[in-house]
Parts: sequence; C-alpha cells; structure tokens
Amino acid sequence: MEEPTISQRLGRGRIRSSRSRSLGTKITLNEEREIVIAAEREGKSASEWARDVLLREARSTRADALFTEIVATRMLLNLVLKPLATGTVMKPEEFTGVLSTVRTTKRQAATDVMEQYATAEQKER
Repeated sequence: MEEPTISQRLGRGRIRSSRSRSLGTKITLNEEREIVIAAEREGKSASEWARDVLLREARSTRADALFTEIVATRMLLNLVLKPLATGTVMKPEEFTGVLSTVRTTKRQAATDVMEQYATAEQKER
C-alpha cells in the first residue's frame, strides 16, 4: 500500500473550514492502546479517529430510530406471542392496548437496552 503524501495526510485539496478548536481528555495507557488499534483498523490517526467518533456520537441520538423500532417489534412480539402460546385469545381491545403500550414505551425501552449493552461491555473490559 502506497504511503499518502503529506498534503493528503493534512487534507489539503479538500475544501473545509479551518479546524482551530481543540478538546482534550485524560486516558489510561490501556485506553490509549485501544484507541490507537481502533484508529489503525480504519487507517486513521488516533486524533482523526477520535474526532470522527466524537462527532458521530454528538450528532446521533442514543437510541436511534431504527434501533427503537427493532426494540418495539421485539416488545410487540413478546406481548402478543405469550397469549398465543398459552392458547388465550386476545381481544381486539387488548391488542389495541398492546399497540398503545408499545408506542408509548418503545423509546425508553430502547434506551434501557442500550444501557444494558454499555454496562455489559464495561464489565467485559
């Protein structure tokens, strides 16, 4: 693989506003290693990778719409399949209630699921 030129590495030739602001944080040696490895996987410097990750996170919601709808579908299946599995007939009013419950609680449920994954990831480290 050919090494990029200095102007390519500096991003010259692309039109963008000047980056004149800086943010910083303190990290451990192990965290630095994780960041460098992740950046190298994407062919980026650690600072460029960190910038991309920070901006992506800042621009997205914690539980994005697609994930929220997946969680809602899971909730709907769980709430509808239980009566079906036990041989109970769900009345139309009950189904309407289930739909209403899913509609009003799906965002919080999606946030809860994301937090569970974040907690599990932290425990694995």
